Amino acid sequence: MTKAAATATATDPAEPVPADIAALGYEQARDALVEVVRQLEAGSATLEQSLALWERGEALARHCETWLAGARQRLDAVMGEPD
Repeated sequence: MTKAAATATATDPAEPVPADIAALGYEQARDALVEVVRQLEAGSATLEQSLALWERGEALARHCETWLAGARQRLDAVMGEPD
């Protein structure tokens, strides 16, 4: 797999979010993402642990983006603005 293909796959918004992440509210997911970043920046994880953290971080970021997009749609609907 090329680097570009790996990047496209990792950030694909259509990729399903794991159930444990999907159950989180926005603030919970954001806080979990902050913790993942802290652990990655600490640099003490093994390669395998780092990859798992990265994948979890990507899923948390997608989940946060979904929450924010939904909030934007709700605001637009209330304000009568088109999508």
